[in-house]
Amino acid sequence: MWEVVGHEKAVALLDRSLRNGKLAHAYLFVGPPHVGKMRLAIDLAKAVNCEGQERPCGQCTQCVRIEKMKHADVHVIGVDGRTEIGIDQMREMQHSANLKPFEGRHRVFVVDGAERLSHEATNCLLKTLEEPPPGVELILLASNERLLLGTVLSRCQRLELRPLPVAAVHTALVERWGLGEEKATMLAQLCGGCLGWAVTVADDDRVLQERSEKLASLVRLPRAERAERLSYAADLASQFARNRESVREILALWMGWWRDVLLTSEGCVDYIGNVDQREKLEEEALSYSLEGTKAFLESLRRALTQLEQNANPRLVLEVLMLSMPTRKGD
Repeated sequence: MWEVVGHEKAVALLDRSLRNGKLAHAYLFVGPPHVGKMRLAIDLAKAVNCEGQERPCGQCTQCVRIEKMKHADVHVIGVDGRTEIGIDQMREMQHSANLKPFEGRHRVFVVDGAERLSHEATNCLLKTLEEPPPGVELILLASNERLLLGTVLSRCQRLELRPLPVAAVHTALVERWGLGEEKATMLAQLCGGCLGWAVTVADDDRVLQERSEKLASLVRLPRAERAERLSYAADLASQFARNRESVREILALWMGWWRDVLLTSEGCVDYIGNVDQREKLEEEALSYSLEGTKAFLESLRRALTQLEQNANPRLVLEVLMLSMPTRKGD
């Protein structure tokens, strides 16, 4: 049984390939954070090692050990607190890939955040992609495939995982995770189609509190003095050097906020994502011009793109802080 929620086309393709014995040796799962890429990768690791009739069965020793991440032949490689996935990690993977499976039929390597491979690590990965050992499955997970080399993309079968419909998230939260209707409805609207985020928040209310605190700081910034905004840019740039993903998440949160301001300005409140902030959004929509809101959304999009392209983070963020819209009447 495939545990991933939604993504029926991706599951059908993998299931058909598995049954026909035509699985690719390398896959690239593309989609936003928390959309289900890792869940699908773990399901595929189960499927290729499963001992049951219907693969993955979820009940056999192989499936249970993989689900608990205790299987000797299934490895997840990520940044582990660093800014990038390094050459040593890829060399270790390359060495392990050439060994015979220890307890299953296939060795599976999941590269989580493949767009954060260093140049040297990418070249090492390419050697394995070009000459894959038998019985090895490589699964690359990426939120931004534009940062991957074309030579990597061309050697993987690409599967895109798009955000889930609100109704699908709501149903999963109620039926599988046992949430009440009110909380499930709120989280289904807040998560932007990324079920993993909603499940995390359901288990830990502090995540929702931290999100509200971040939003409050971001909403206040356009009213702050220039020196305070530039100081915030410097802090973000410093944070970016330690943890790029955390800064991207902040800017994505901000972009979602200004998108909701724009939708509220146009009378489309039924489509906002920050449903718990409706009153504040209505207030903000009256405070800024439509043109100013659109221009700042474009500034945010441009800043995210420039950061992905390794532009100077402090310069990018300072320009962003200085491009904030002014309130009507100021």
